[in-house]
Amino acid sequence: MEGMRNSESRYDVVIIGGGPAGLTAGLYASRGGLKSLLLEGESSVSQITVTDLVENYPGFPEGINGYDLVERFKTQTRQFGLTIVTDDVRVVCREQQAPGGEESWIVQGNRGAYSTLAVILATGANWRHLGVPGEEAFAGKGVSYCATCDGPFYRDREVVVVGGGDTAVQEALFLTRFARKVTIVHRRDRLRATPVLQKKALSHERIEFAWNSVVEEIQGETFVEGVKIRNLKNPDLSRVIPADGAFVFVGLTPNTEFIRNVVDCDENGYILADSAMRTSAPGIFACGDCIAKLLRQVVTACGDAATAAFSAQLHVEDLKGDSYSGRGI
Repeated sequence: MEGMRNSESRYDVVIIGGGPAGLTAGLYASRGGLKSLLLEGESSVSQITVTDLVENYPGFPEGINGYDLVERFKTQTRQFGLTIVTDDVRVVCREQQAPGGEESWIVQGNRGAYSTLAVILATGANWRHLGVPGEEAFAGKGVSYCATCDGPFYRDREVVVVGGGDTAVQEALFLTRFARKVTIVHRRDRLRATPVLQKKALSHERIEFAWNSVVEEIQGETFVEGVKIRNLKNPDLSRVIPADGAFVFVGLTPNTEFIRNVVDCDENGYILADSAMRTSAPGIFACGDCIAKLLRQVVTACGDAATAAFSAQLHVEDLKGDSYSGRGI
């Protein structure tokens, strides 16, 4: 059913997003007997699919490639009849004349419009850009946001990684498989990554650090040749780091532009959801990296999604007059 065109079917729940959160929501919703549709992005991919190694998802003591993990999710959801369609969502709005008179929503994509009683937003987030000169000009010419995708191009070369969190350090470690030197540029004097990753990076012979520093410019002619940094504490230590590549991991921007006029979001665009994953709009639920929360990991996305799907099921059953007050006791 993937890639099919659909403009007439009515669903109990439409899930927007094909990452771990969306697929988990689809698993729980379809297994719960809801007529469920998952819309995975046509022009975007889940961040986890370009992650080389996921070490902290329970049940995989040796770790697992992010793409392989998502494929396992998909295989499991299909066992319960989840329909998956490739489509980019543009608008979500109230359905004016809903069949049966229930309150419902229209999810408008590029390939069709989908009528549904409930919506689960699992749209994830994309890497934030630095916004410095040279970043846009050298995108695809030495500037990258995915070490797994582009790391092999830098065999025996020198690269810079910008950031100090889990992703930045994990990707820096991955790049040491190819690059002869990896310099991590971080605006503070210590990493934010978890201790196990810090220990690996700090002891690695191919990794160096530029502490208390920010990137001011990415330089080069046709391709990246260097990264100009400014030391925040000692200007005399500012310099240009010779590099053939610059990998940027400085945080995330939620993929919520299309929904910000429908549900409440915080100042950074993250959707505000309560403990039951309910948003400010009745019938719309949210989960995963697109919501405002403390920790963004695959395991937390899956937990959010299970709750969102269960809340959506209760909402749909209530609309249909099928609710059971004793559920969950």
